[in-house]
Amino acid sequence: MRIAVDIGGTFTDLVANGDEGQTRTTKALTTPDNHVEGIRDCLAKLAVDLSAVDLFVHGSTIAINTVVERKGARTGLITTEGFRDVYEIARGNRPDAYNVHFHKPEPLVPRDLRLEVRERVNARGEVLTPLDEASLARAVAALEAADVQSVAVCLLHAYANPAHEQAVGRYLAARHPEWAVSLSHQIVREIREYERTSTTVLNAYIAPVVGRYLASLEDLLAASGFRGLPLIMQSNGGVMSVATARAVPVAMMESGPVAGVMGAAAVGQALGFANVISFDMGGTTAKTSLVRDGELEVTTTYYIGGYATGHPMMLPVVDIVEVGAGGGSIAWLDPVGALKVGPRSAGAQPGPACFGRGGTEPTVTDANVVLGRIDPGDFLGGELRIDRVRAEAALATIAGPLGMTTTEAALGIVTIADASMSLAVRAVSVERGRDPRDFALVVSGGGGPLHGVGIARDLGIPVVIVPQRSSVFSAVGLLSAPLRHDYVQTALGDMARLDLAALDTSLDALEAEAARTLASEGARPDAMIFTRLVDLRYVGQEHTLSVPVAGRLAAGAAQALRERFDALHAERYGHNAPAEPVQVVNLRLRAQASSADREWGARDGERLASPNPYPQPSSPQLGTRPIVFDQQAGAVDCPVYARERLAVGARVEGPAVIQEYGSATLLHAGDVAEVSPQGHLVVTVAVP
Repeated sequence: MRIAVDIGGTFTDLVANGDEGQTRTTKALTTPDNHVEGIRDCLAKLAVDLSAVDLFVHGSTIAINTVVERKGARTGLITTEGFRDVYEIARGNRPDAYNVHFHKPEPLVPRDLRLEVRERVNARGEVLTPLDEASLARAVAALEAADVQSVAVCLLHAYANPAHEQAVGRYLAARHPEWAVSLSHQIVREIREYERTSTTVLNAYIAPVVGRYLASLEDLLAASGFRGLPLIMQSNGGVMSVATARAVPVAMMESGPVAGVMGAAAVGQALGFANVISFDMGGTTAKTSLVRDGELEVTTTYYIGGYATGHPMMLPVVDIVEVGAGGGSIAWLDPVGALKVGPRSAGAQPGPACFGRGGTEPTVTDANVVLGRIDPGDFLGGELRIDRVRAEAALATIAGPLGMTTTEAALGIVTIADASMSLAVRAVSVERGRDPRDFALVVSGGGGPLHGVGIARDLGIPVVIVPQRSSVFSAVGLLSAPLRHDYVQTALGDMARLDLAALDTSLDALEAEAARTLASEGARPDAMIFTRLVDLRYVGQEHTLSVPVAGRLAAGAAQALRERFDALHAERYGHNAPAEPVQVVNLRLRAQASSADREWGARDGERLASPNPYPQPSSPQLGTRPIVFDQQAGAVDCPVYARERLAVGARVEGPAVIQEYGSATLLHAGDVAEVSPQGHLVVTVAVP
């Protein structure tokens, strides 16, 4: 048996997949004070015997929430003399040019905890000034007096020669083994001093928090008799061992949402849609990402908290745009009386008002309950009773000041939330030169199927796919993730003058390091796949393109590499310059080991995706329910169907609701949903 667990802001999702392809899923409210309790609740609901489990894969938002909420460890930074302020000076660009109140991101390490040591290495890795141990001792004494828990070490040009960083690491380990120490050359060996420092600080800032969580997770597994392999989801679309996660927790930043994007790509391929947009709406946020020709879009510079005021992280991350619009997003009135939704969320505690757990503020979920889009008696298959009266009372707090009925206020909340999520989908498509009408929208999460068709109508997207187990889809995606690690080494210079054999040797060294890491995580040599890439740019450019290398550079692959770069530049930017000299910036290695593939297709012989709350009469229709789509039409009596009862090939015409465990698909007038042979819902949208 294999288990996957995804912890979100409101719900913790669990998927159990047996040897015979039998899959069971469940959800439980997330327990923010101790996330392990939410996992324990899910295991208890399915009565899972962990001693019979071979693989446990886990994704969560703990790392990114620690940064966003600024709840990380008290962290110090040791850097080269004269460079302590690089981290705060950051970049000179102005991302929000017309905002007179704009401020750069506040550093996670204040200036008094940024200490300097006397040393200097140049960009070629040559030592200009040896490491002065007396200055190091003074810096450590200052950190001791400040009672830090974690230390980031980022010395100038350590990517070219890490000897001084290694010496600092040994010094700290000998004197303070209790400190979590992050050395920049172990996190990212790449140029760009500010981004490298920021990435190392992020790692140090979250290391103690993530370490404590991973320890509690291991304690739960051990106490439950688990003897299999525990793996942690990364932001790059792969998984890693717990030991690697402890050393490089910054790689976990987007671990939860990425699994859903991988699943969306797999479902799209199974249904013949190579181009899809993944849309995952949970309780706290909505996440969207674009998949083109079956390939996830990966960026090597990601901003935790957004581009304008976030902290840069220079590691490969599946390119996701996230907005604060989820089921628990709170509706509120600004000082001039305008209705706003999010980004603040009711989360799991106290949760939306309709949960009856102490929440009193109106949320998107409360609005959907009042509009009839959520069945109060069938939320999570009846496991969580929904209180419509509490939802209406919460909505009345904003409806009154606006002079609206609660229904009008609910429509306003849903309209604003949909508009915010539509902008996120535009951000990964229209703003990057892609027409969303050329893609299918794969919706998941508790709220994705409920809002996805409306968003597709707004953007002109003709097809919406609601995969099996859509409410726990990110957890399902975890089971298909391979072991993966990404390596980078700066090798700056003009391609025509570089020693190509030396570049091959550097790539060989990266591959050997990757093979050792994968082997330590249980991968077989014959399952390892290595992809070599080189970051290239025309001389004078700032940014690069990563181009795969086929063969050895010294044996003629360099010419093919150059031609592929010119073609890729033309494809990406609409022009190229074949006569201009090209510069090598970085060498990259993508290393992965294939995992047991998740079968996204066959439905035959597979158990129900979740606990089935319905009896089994012949008709899939449960009845009808009044649902409000817009103010003009008012409440419309709509048929309600149980997804578990819909056979392959079944067609449902809108307006209608198709309910399932943890979610519901809302079809507007003219929309048609059909059950694919794989059990996925394929909705043909009646685009206005």
